Amino acid sequence: MNDAESATAALPDEGAGLGALRTERGNLPLDRIDIKADITGLTARVELAQDFLNHFDEPLEATYIFPLPDRGAVTAMRMTADGREVIAELQERGAARRTYDEAIGSGRRASIAEEERPDVFTIRVGNILPGERVSVAITLVVPLTYEDGEATFRLPLVVAPRYIPGTALPGGAVGDGYAEDTDAVPDASRITPPVLLPGFPNPVGLSIDVGIDPAGLALSEVRSSQHAVHTGDGRVRIRPGERLNRDFVLRLRYGSDDVTDSLILVPDAAGDEGTYQLTVLPPVSAARPRPRDVVLVLDRSGSMDGWKMVAARRAAARIIDSLTGEDRFAAMTFDNVFDFPASLPAGLVEASDRHRYRAVEHLARVDARGGTELLAPLRQALGLLRDTQNGRDAVVVLVTDGQVGNEDQILRALAGDVRDVRIHTVGIDRAVNAGFLGRLAGMGGGRCELVESEDRLDEAMDAIHRRIATPLAQGLSLTAEGLATVEGSTSPDRLPDLFPGVPLVVSGRYRSSAAGSLMLRGTTRDGREWSTTVAGHRSAATAVTAQWARAHLRDLEDRYVSNSNTVLEKEIVATSLRFGVLCRFTAYVAVDSRVVAKGGEPHRVVQPVELPSGWDQDVLLGAAYPSAAVPDACCDESYDRMDTGSFLSAAPPAPSRPRASMPPASMSAPSSIAGAQPSRAFWRARKAAPPMCSEALAGAGGNALDDARDQVRDELRRMEKAAALNDFELREWLADLATRLNALVRYLTERGVSPSDFAVLKELVDDIEAGGPVNPIWDKAVRVLKAFGEGKGESV
Repeated sequence: MNDAESATAALPDEGAGLGALRTERGNLPLDRIDIKADITGLTARVELAQDFLNHFDEPLEATYIFPLPDRGAVTAMRMTADGREVIAELQERGAARRTYDEAIGSGRRASIAEEERPDVFTIRVGNILPGERVSVAITLVVPLTYEDGEATFRLPLVVAPRYIPGTALPGGAVGDGYAEDTDAVPDASRITPPVLLPGFPNPVGLSIDVGIDPAGLALSEVRSSQHAVHTGDGRVRIRPGERLNRDFVLRLRYGSDDVTDSLILVPDAAGDEGTYQLTVLPPVSAARPRPRDVVLVLDRSGSMDGWKMVAARRAAARIIDSLTGEDRFAAMTFDNVFDFPASLPAGLVEASDRHRYRAVEHLARVDARGGTELLAPLRQALGLLRDTQNGRDAVVVLVTDGQVGNEDQILRALAGDVRDVRIHTVGIDRAVNAGFLGRLAGMGGGRCELVESEDRLDEAMDAIHRRIATPLAQGLSLTAEGLATVEGSTSPDRLPDLFPGVPLVVSGRYRSSAAGSLMLRGTTRDGREWSTTVAGHRSAATAVTAQWARAHLRDLEDRYVSNSNTVLEKEIVATSLRFGVLCRFTAYVAVDSRVVAKGGEPHRVVQPVELPSGWDQDVLLGAAYPSAAVPDACCDESYDRMDTGSFLSAAPPAPSRPRASMPPASMSAPSSIAGAQPSRAFWRARKAAPPMCSEALAGAGGNALDDARDQVRDELRRMEKAAALNDFELREWLADLATRLNALVRYLTERGVSPSDFAVLKELVDDIEAGGPVNPIWDKAVRVLKAFGEGKGESV
C-alpha cells in the first residue's frame, strides 16, 4: 500500500457511516481551482474560479482561507449554481456580513469574500445542497513587477502557517482558523487555516492557464521557476496533478530598452476626473557610492528550516561580502531572541576584511530554531542606526520568510523610526509572505526581493547587491505642469528612491482635461540636482484606475494601522465602494434570490490547506501559538540578552531538527531553547498542534471510534514496513506517529468519544515524547496500536 492509498484508507466510503456521500478524496468541500490569466505588457487580468462540492446529505457552508497577489485589485465576483449566476455586490464589511447571514438563515445560497491581509482572503459559501456544485469566480487586476529588464507574474497558491506572538485573548475566536486570537494578533484565527494530514491525496484539482501579449515589448524568454508547464498558442499552462503548495511564478524577459519614461492619463467613464500613471527610469550615474551603515537581520526561526536556512545564510554572507572598507555594519540573528557574533565588538563595526570574515563565519553556523519574534530585532537594528551621520546611508537588510501574523503591530511600532533609514527585505520561501515584506520595504523606502528556490538565489543576490548600494537619486518630489492633480491621491505615499534597473511607478488622480505633464525632481548620489519631465497622453487602459485604487487603499490602510480613526475608516470605505476594489473594510457578497434550504444552521466545514513545499511539518509545533506557561527547564543562560517582557509574551520556541524526535537513551532531554531535543515538561507546556482535517476522517454522523480504528490499523501496517529502519530513523518515524496520534485524539475528543476509549493512545503519545530507548517504545507502539485497532479497551 503506497502513501496515497494509506491516507485514503481511513476515508469513508458509501458504507462508512451515515451522512457522507462517496468521494475518493474525503469530504472536503473545495473540489477544484481554475485560474485563467491574460498578461498584456506589464498588467495581468486574472479570473480565479473556486468550485465547492457538498459531499454530505445536508446543506453545507464551506470556508476557505486563501491567498491572492498582494498588489492585485479584486474588482468583481460572481457565484454560479444550478445554472443560475449571481453577480456579487461590494458592501461595507459589516453590512455584507449581515446580508450573508440573513441569506443563509432564510435558506438561500450565498457567498462572501473578505480581505484579512493584503494577500490573505476568506471566502464562505453557504447553503450548498447535497451533491451540488457551486462555483465562485473572483476577478482581479495584477500589475507585474519589472526590474532589470524582467517582468514577474507571481500568483500565491497557499497561506503558509504564521508565527502568532502575544497573550491569548479571552472570549471566543473571531475566525475559523486553528490559532488563538492574541493581543498582538487579534484576528489570528482568521489567517491560520487548518493543515492537511500528512500523505493525504491531492484534494483539489488545479489548472493555471496564462496568455501573454507583449503589447509591443520585445519578449525574448518566458520561464516558470516552480512548476512544470506546457507552452503553445501564446499561452502557458501547468501540467495536471500539481498541488496548491507553492507560488506560481512566471518570469518574462523583455528588452532592457523597451520600458521607457511615460505618463498615461485615463479619463473616467463619467465625470471630469481620471487616473494618471507615471513611469520613470533611473538616471545613469558614474558617481561613487556614499559610505553606508548596514544592519543585517537574519531570521533563524523554525519555519526557516531546510533549504530556506541554507539560502538565507548564503544571502547574508553575500551581503556582508559586498561591503567596502568605508562601510560599517552589524550582523544580527533572531528567533525568540536576537544576538550578535560574539567575536565582533558591540554595535556597528568597520567593514574590514577581518570583521567581515568573523561575521560570515558566525552566520555559517546558524541553524533554524524557535519562533519568529521580529519586532524586537527590527527595533534594535533601527536603534543602532539612530546616530548615523550625514553623508552616510543608513540601511537595514532583513532576510526572512516573513511568516508572522502580527504584521500590523510591527508596522505600527516602527512607523515613527524609519524616516531616515532605508529597509530592504529579502523574502525566502516557496510561499513567501510577500504582502508584509512589500509593505515593510515600502514604508522604509527600500526594495523587496523574493527568492522562491535555491536556483533563483544567485540571480536575486545580484539584484540585492545593487539595491543596497546608494540609490541613483533620492529625496524625490513630484510637480504637475498643466495637469490638475488631486491632493492626497498620490501612491505610493512616500516616493521611493531610484535604484539601478528599477523604474519608478507613481499613480494618482487628476481633474479636468487629460493634458499636461509631471516633473520628477531629486538629488543624485554625488549631490547634483536631477529632474525629468514627462508629457502625458490619453489612454483607455481602465486597469490603471483599478491598480491605483488598490495601491491607494493600501496606503490608507497602512496609515490606519498607525493612526486608527473613524474619519480615515470612512475614507477607506468610500474609496473602495466608489472604485469597486475590495479592501479590509469592505466585502463582496452574492445572494441567490431562490430559497433552496430550510434555513437555520448549515453543516460547516473549513477547508484545510497544503503544507507549503519545502516545509517540515514539525515546524508547525512551534510556528503559530500564543504564549504558554514557560517551564523551569526552559530558563537557561541562552536568554541573557532578551528582555524578560519579550520572553514572557513569546510562544515556546520550536526546537531545531529533528524536532519531535526522542533524545538518545543515554541522555536526559535538555532545554529546547539551546536547539536540543525538547524535554517532557516543554511538550506539556506547548499548545496543541494545529488541527488536521477532521472532515477527512469521517462524514457527518459517522462512527468516530470505528473510523479511528481504521486509521490506527493503517498506522500499524506502515509500522510493519518500517521495522527494518535504523534507530535514528525509527525515532523520526515515532515522532511523526506522535503528531498523527495527537490529531486523532483531538478528533475523538471533538466527536464526544469517551476519553477512556482512547486513553491508550494518549498514553502512547506521552511515552514517545518523554524519550527513552527506542526499541521498547517501538514494541509498545505496535502492541498499543494492534489492541486499539482490534477494539480491545484494556491498557497495554
